[in-house]
Amino acid sequence: MKTLDQIAAELQGYDPQALPAHTVNAFLAQMVPLPTQSEDVPLMQALGRVLAHTVVSPIDVPAHDNSAMDGYAFDGQALQAGAPLQLAVVGTALAGAAYQGAVAAGQCVKIMTGAVMPAGLDTVVPQELVQISGTHVTIPAGAVRAGDNRRARGEDLQQGKTALAAGSVLGPASLGLLASLGLPTVQVWRRLRVAYFSTGDEILSLGQAPREGAVFDSNRYTVWGMLQRMGMECIDLGVVPDDPVALEAAFRSAAAQADAIVTSGGVSVGDADHTKAMMRKIAQSDTPGEGGVVFWRIAMRPGRPMAVGRVGRVPLFGLPGNPVAVMVTFLAFVRPALWRMAGANANDPAIAPPLLKARSTQAIRKKPGRTEYQRAIVSPDAQGQLCVQTTGDQGSGVLSSMVRANGLLVLHHDQGNVAPGDVVDVMVFAGVM
Repeated sequence: MKTLDQIAAELQGYDPQALPAHTVNAFLAQMVPLPTQSEDVPLMQALGRVLAHTVVSPIDVPAHDNSAMDGYAFDGQALQAGAPLQLAVVGTALAGAAYQGAVAAGQCVKIMTGAVMPAGLDTVVPQELVQISGTHVTIPAGAVRAGDNRRARGEDLQQGKTALAAGSVLGPASLGLLASLGLPTVQVWRRLRVAYFSTGDEILSLGQAPREGAVFDSNRYTVWGMLQRMGMECIDLGVVPDDPVALEAAFRSAAAQADAIVTSGGVSVGDADHTKAMMRKIAQSDTPGEGGVVFWRIAMRPGRPMAVGRVGRVPLFGLPGNPVAVMVTFLAFVRPALWRMAGANANDPAIAPPLLKARSTQAIRKKPGRTEYQRAIVSPDAQGQLCVQTTGDQGSGVLSSMVRANGLLVLHHDQGNVAPGDVVDVMVFAGVM
């Protein structure tokens, strides 16, 4: 395991007081551990879990050539350009009940969707396209081509080929695919346990009486919600006051029972509370070199201050206190790091939702030298092209703007002002929050 100093030394231009957003993710990718414990679970319990080992298909899917629709199966070689084809119907093939007889030239079999194609037949004409006369059907000229409407054996998956790669986050389609292979269980990585708490004497828990200068804790609920969306096991340690004894107890409790720790508050420049000092103290490991903590000023907006480190071998993510900054830094940095710890493939969309292109409907002021994540509303225009506009006030304490937004407008580090009509990157919240 590399120390924090070793990781920092390997990153070109690393400056904890002016850290580009992409460097944060590069640092965290090396800081967090990879999973080591897997378990076998039934498919009905595997939704959202991370596949521990590559699944190789034990069978061909489909197992036989079969019909893609209801109609009549015949030998496509009988088709002649510009001429109708008349065939005698000699039997019926049903899904699960294959036609067992032989089919001679000039004959066909009535077939249902999913039924095994009779030997020697390779084409299906939809039943609505034929003319029926007694026991014969006539296929109009040009209605189908040879090979139409047939699903070939192994068309979906071939025996011995990769069905799902290790690190895949299992969604509904993945579960269906595994079931199609006849697999009742699947090996997945153990769920991550994440402990989280808010810090500060000014933070009220729900149910406490309001008092001057105090605010109700929202961060624990947004962090809990984002962790739940990821399928993590959440360990809520509540609100911890700016008291050295209470802070030390919270950090030690979190490290003893969790795989990762997320805190909010107490990491801003100039804070006089005990959170930073306690992070430094508690992030010292009994094993030299494992623990430690660094405090960053990230070149981003919102969410400039952030602390990261390890309590022993347990990664620590200290987020800022402002509600929107908590959510943005979690989405931009903590979420990818936790997915990596959970074993997810770096290319899986669950880790890094793809940035979409949209046209800005407004002018936006932006200084190069920092990454900005602006709350935004993404929608199609009259021509179906994606457009984006901000929600207005981008203050890091305006949590209501996150409710109105359906995505983040991402203005990159070297990017400058945006003019109306310019194409920009957006990260939509669908499936993420």
